[in-house]
This record gives sequence, structure tokens and C-alpha cells, in this order.
Amino acid sequence: QAQLAESGGGLVQPGGSLRLSCAASGSIFSIYTMGWYRQAPGKQRELVAAITSGGGTNYEDSVKGRFTISRDNAKNMVYLQMNNLKPEDTAVYYCKRDARYIYLEVWGQGTLVTVSS
Repeated sequence: QAQLAESGGGLVQPGGSLRLSCAASGSIFSIYTMGWYRQAPGKQRELVAAITSGGGTNYEDSVKGRFTISRDNAKNMVYLQMNNLKPEDTAVYYCKRDARYIYLEVWGQGTLVTVSS
């Protein structure tokens, strides 16, 4: 079974940085668009950033210029570098493998990012 495992979350002060990692296993990784989503308490899950198999990227407006998504297909890894973190970035961050059909989508278990002084 295809699985995704996120890591790198934690507690950071406003203005700080974190790098999230997502490790994919059990499937061919390189052909899929990968995304980072987040869900804050009381809010809907939202797309933060996505990267296509060819390296094209898309970002939610509030993180543009602060977050960078990247991937290493040779290592089956996708990353989210988060700089200048703000309290409103606090959320559980999820890695997702996009797919043509919903039943082929894969989600990680999430990693908590808390931005607070």
C-alpha cells in the first residue's frame, strides 16, 4: 500500500523557520503531483502548496514568498520549507499524493506546526 509519512513539525516562534518532510513508500512517486495541506482548529483543510511531477509549483496566497515546496524524486521525498512563520500558520500539516480518482489519493497522518511566542 502507498503510504506517506510527514515529519519536521514542532514549536517555533514567530519569524522562525521549519522544514517539513514527506517520505513516500509503496508506490511509484515521481509521476504524481504532491501537495502540502494544512488544517487549523475550527477551519477547513486548505491547500498550502503543490508541486507537479515536472516541478511546477503553486502556493496559497498567504504563504507566497515565505514557503517553498520541493521534491526529490530519486529519494521519494517532498519538502516544505517554511520561513518567517506567523501564528496564523499554526496547523496540522498534511502531505498528499494527488490522483485522477479520489480512491487513489493518499494522505499522510499529519505533523503539527505551532507558531507561538
